Amino acid sequence: MKTDEQTLVEHLTDLRKVLIRSLIFFIVSFALCLFFINRLIPMLANDHELVMLGPLDVIKLYTGIAGSISLGLSLPFISYQIWLFVKPALTEKESRVSLMFFPAILFSFIGGLGFGFFIIFPAIYQFLMLLGESHFAMMITAREYFSFLLMSTIPFGFLFEVPLLLLFLTTIGVVTPVMLSSMRKYAYLIMAVVSALITPPDLFSQILVLVPLIGLYEIGVILSKVKFRKLKAVQETPSSEI
Repeated sequence: MKTDEQTLVEHLTDLRKVLIRSLIFFIVSFALCLFFINRLIPMLANDHELVMLGPLDVIKLYTGIAGSISLGLSLPFISYQIWLFVKPALTEKESRVSLMFFPAILFSFIGGLGFGFFIIFPAIYQFLMLLGESHFAMMITAREYFSFLLMSTIPFGFLFEVPLLLLFLTTIGVVTPVMLSSMRKYAYLIMAVVSALITPPDLFSQILVLVPLIGLYEIGVILSKVKFRKLKAVQETPSSEI
């Protein structure tokens, strides 16, 4: 990437390189996921009895699972490529700070997926199964099971980035802890909408998702306060470095 002012053609050329590299990485990840799909399915199915309604469902299911996992694996690489593309437009401080956040973003995303897979998904799934088995003979198709699994895990990978996002925005001076505190009621409202969108329409599931989301926002506010105090202390001592 060039650091000097670039023409529109040069920007489009850089964007094309970013898209090609990201697409190649995704395709390689997708191929690897398909290659190991017979090992991935039992791990994700977790001994649940699932059924298929047609032969074509197998292809759709395998490609859907491989695509979702490969997209998650590609996310850090794609994020880095986007950072390279926008780097010339960032200040030196924004560029340095954003690069420092990359490892934390990756681990937070993995942590969010783990939280959804090991805590949220089993709790909601068991609750719904018990609810259904009290009146019906439950027969779960593989497509419904994995759709519900992805819906219960992938959003948490992104939602776990909220504390880091608030910390990053505080670091570059976009928000302050006072602003975050004043926006708390709107943030809670948005999180209630998000929890309603990514869960089945029952109060138990929505509360089970909403409580961690509120916790993530409050962690972000605390991190913002700590960072803001450090930045303020640095401003009062000009000879120190951030």
